[in-house]
Amino acid sequence: MEYVSQTIGSSALDGIIEIPPTLRNRTVQLIILPLNNNVSEMLKPQKRQLGFLKGVVPPLPDSFFDQLPEEDLQAWGL
Repeated sequence: MEYVSQTIGSSALDGIIEIPPTLRNRTVQLIILPLNNNVSEMLKPQKRQLGFLKGVVPPLPDSFFDQLPEEDLQAWGL
């Protein structure tokens, strides 16, 4: 992807974009990227599903519900 990067004084951007107060009167780096569907898609918040894939939940083994050995309980202070 082609881009342009330049270090300039933030006052040069007055009237073009709104600069946050913390960046005013400072040297900033301006990066210009082409806008295309891939970039705009990357900027959208992504929805992520945590856990197992839908419908692919493995069954729990019967031993999952067994009490822990006494030494493990003691190690955890239980």
